[in-house]
Amino acid sequence: MQPDAESWFAARTSSVTDWSRDRLLEHKGATRVSVVLPALDEESTVGRIVASVRASLGEGVPEARRLVDELVVVDSGSTDRTAEVARAAGARVVAREDVLPDLPVVPGKGEAMWRGLAATEGDVVVYVDADLQSFTPSYVTGLLGPLLTDPAVQLVKAVYERPLVEGSTVVSAGGGRVTELVARPLLNLLWPDLAGLVQPLAGEYAARRTLLESLPFPCGYGVELALLVDTYEAHGLDAIAQVDLGVRVHRHHDEPRLGRMSAEILRTA
Repeated sequence: MQPDAESWFAARTSSVTDWSRDRLLEHKGATRVSVVLPALDEESTVGRIVASVRASLGEGVPEARRLVDELVVVDSGSTDRTAEVARAAGARVVAREDVLPDLPVVPGKGEAMWRGLAATEGDVVVYVDADLQSFTPSYVTGLLGPLLTDPAVQLVKAVYERPLVEGSTVVSAGGGRVTELVARPLLNLLWPDLAGLVQPLAGEYAARRTLLESLPFPCGYGVELALLVDTYEAHGLDAIAQVDLGVRVHRHHDEPRLGRMSAEILRTA
């Protein structure tokens, strides 16, 4: 029997503080973990994220304490120094057109994500947006928690507060406008069992490779909604979990861009 949204929320929502490194290491075993950063013109933030993951979870710690086995940045056609900065920080950088090069490029976030999947080997893949200003290694450990400790979980989405930061002005919970105005109403209407997902469009999430390789990836912004709904329809609500990571600060988009994102979400749904 599938849980309803309320009982699912109580059973499958946790906090980043629930997932200590020691607890995860007890369960990791031979599981290999890949972290993938889809990146487009993110030279100001990508290096710090890469360096933080490597120093705290990857090659910067003894192998017995290591949670991340592979760190890849997928350069999605950047015109700035994104690739150079990421490489200098220690990431393996791949250009989107160099992964499965016989397939034509269709620009978009989903494109970078599925090519990132093809370029990695981990049993569990953690996706992190490269524009994060608030990133800490706990983003990765939090998302890994349910997957490493519960074989029934296939997909873990992030939960966070999203303030709107414009210069010196901060509007608490003012971010996530497409989520609140488009994505969540759509889920409530069409897939009400998913109403407990606080951030259905979160760019930070983790999943099993076996799941990701079984799902289609829309090439644009609709990829977040598609992977969530397809996971639910293939494996049920109990295969999804969410983890509160605290606060997320990132680069915001203008209204025309938000309008285009909203149209992609509607088309995907």
